[in-house]
Amino acid sequence: MKEDDDRHCSECKHYEICTNFYMYCKVLKRRITARKKPCKHYESFIRKQKMKKILSLLAAGVLLLMSMSGCGKEAETGKTQVAMIVKSTESAFFKSVFAGARAAATEYNLNVTFNGPESEEDYVTQNEMVRQAMEDGVDVIVFSAVDYNANAEIIGQAAQRGIKIVVIDSDVNSSMVSCRIGTNNLQAGVKAAEAALAVGEDELYIGIVNYDVNSANGQQRELGFRQTVEQDPRVKDITTINVLSTTEDARAGAKEMLLSDSRINVVVTFNEWTSLGVGWAIRDLDRGDRTQVVAFDSNVVSVGMLETGEVDALIVQNPYAMGYLGVETAANLINGQTGGPSVIDTATTIVTRENMYERESQKILFSFEERK
Repeated sequence: MKEDDDRHCSECKHYEICTNFYMYCKVLKRRITARKKPCKHYESFIRKQKMKKILSLLAAGVLLLMSMSGCGKEAETGKTQVAMIVKSTESAFFKSVFAGARAAATEYNLNVTFNGPESEEDYVTQNEMVRQAMEDGVDVIVFSAVDYNANAEIIGQAAQRGIKIVVIDSDVNSSMVSCRIGTNNLQAGVKAAEAALAVGEDELYIGIVNYDVNSANGQQRELGFRQTVEQDPRVKDITTINVLSTTEDARAGAKEMLLSDSRINVVVTFNEWTSLGVGWAIRDLDRGDRTQVVAFDSNVVSVGMLETGEVDALIVQNPYAMGYLGVETAANLINGQTGGPSVIDTATTIVTRENMYERESQKILFSFEERK
């Protein structure tokens, strides 16, 4: 190897070694022929580079361990804990609630846990979840009640321990709630009535498929609905059945009601699961062309039913806002901000087949859900 080449070979920073032991000199700007093995200077350079890399990785590992140790200490010494306990974790409605809650948790740097029973009728399990949250020492419980009265005692116990209570969507019979966030259910019932009365029939025979009688939401919606439709002289009869808050039970109940009274030409129902059940019943009986159906909430299936005619109108709530505002309110309470509103109305919108493709309707129908 020539002296110049050897010089550049000894100054290893000037070239890169190739697999066939050719070298490219960045100074001479050409390839140079190397020995069959890299020169001792190059090998020394490589050893130094490897050592630097090892030391760098070790330093990064130490920093990571210190960071993890610090995070653990923060969690032990006062990381704010918020428990969100709702009626169900499987519905599109509550998945949207969770999406809003997680967005707020990120914004306000809160540790939020999410829980709920498998069935929207299971207040016993929900009470146990509240009791566990109390034992975990949470600062705030954001709660959607399965049963207005049966959940009241445990919520009172949590509040007496100093835990702040924020109710979203479904109310509980307690005076110890800091803020209630959700739909004005009486007004939502009025909107359902407006949609039902839009039908151009001379005589209206209305069938109501409501859910659990112990749910404040369903009872308030039915009250608002009845108070409105009873003022219309076309309304000749109103029949109510109460079913479990499941698609299967609502489907069976609606079919039985329609088969027992062929005069019924308007059907109204008040939540996501019963809406799906009623829609399937209308499809089973091929009643879409002669029955006006007003339903609640939205998911892919119910929107499809609106499109194909089993459902004529959806009263759509804003679950994302309920989740977001629930956690935001929790953050404000934790920070000592107690002068906020005691009730927050998240509003509802009537979506029909005629306006469902409008931009605003599309935004409402397809609620914000977390992207996997």
